[in-house]
Amino acid sequence: MKSYYRVMLGKQSVHAATCFANGYIGIDDDLQRDIGPYLTDDWRHFNAKMVPEYLKLYPDKSRIAAGLACGVAWTVCKGILKGDIVLCPDGKGTYRVGEIIGDYDYLPGEDLPLRRAVHWFEVSIERASLSDALKRSTGSIGTVANVSGYREELEAFIGGKVAPKLISTDETVEDASAFALEKHLEDFLVQNWAHTDLGKNYDIYEEDGAKVGQQYLTDTGPMDILAIKKDKSELLVVELKKGRASDVVVGQTLRYMGFAALELAEPNQKVRGVIIALEDDQRIRRALAVAPNIDFFRYQISFKLIKA
Repeated sequence: MKSYYRVMLGKQSVHAATCFANGYIGIDDDLQRDIGPYLTDDWRHFNAKMVPEYLKLYPDKSRIAAGLACGVAWTVCKGILKGDIVLCPDGKGTYRVGEIIGDYDYLPGEDLPLRRAVHWFEVSIERASLSDALKRSTGSIGTVANVSGYREELEAFIGGKVAPKLISTDETVEDASAFALEKHLEDFLVQNWAHTDLGKNYDIYEEDGAKVGQQYLTDTGPMDILAIKKDKSELLVVELKKGRASDVVVGQTLRYMGFAALELAEPNQKVRGVIIALEDDQRIRRALAVAPNIDFFRYQISFKLIKA
């Protein structure tokens, strides 16, 4: 089954027009080499080789930034398969849609020299016409975002049909942001981070002003949020669960914490975890009793009907 990705073509889509005219997508040559020989099917092998090389080129960068940069390079050049669909903003409120038709190619000295050939469809999608949920996903920070979860809506657009609004704001909802919390807990938390207890001591990890700590890729899946203590002494792994949390989430959080400790943490940097869910139960309390480096938070949803 084909996958769908939103891909940025340079900062603020500066290279979009050229990419559309010449049939390709691409990224900058941050690794300063042809990465083709290192593009195995497993991105972990790629990162194991390229992260140390990236840090040699950019010694002031963190291991987190290096992992992110190498992960993006692998995804664009190898992880997106031929036949997959890309949506690329033109910088003017519209997305062009195309199908990947070529393997990785390297054109040194060109803009976006790490490239993939694309067949651009005669389809443009106005951002304003997307569902609220898809707007949030396509607007996420970073060069690449996997939006395959919205396949049905996107295929409706590509087929020339009018896609339904999956999430709407009803006049009877007094606080729309609170109502959206149940289905979009992650986005809500990121947008309101500074006003939470966690925001007092931690910041969502940023690189060059972008919150790259949201959906940070690991070798066991993406962690919901990666944060860093304000004094840089500690990394915080945040796992979000809509509804009731089971004891399984403790194991998931520990796996992400292990990745952070082994692959991301600088020397002397500690790692903690946080689980956020609507409800807990005795099983998760038992599991957390022997995981003192994981905290548990409950969230609340406020909903009110107002008679007109």
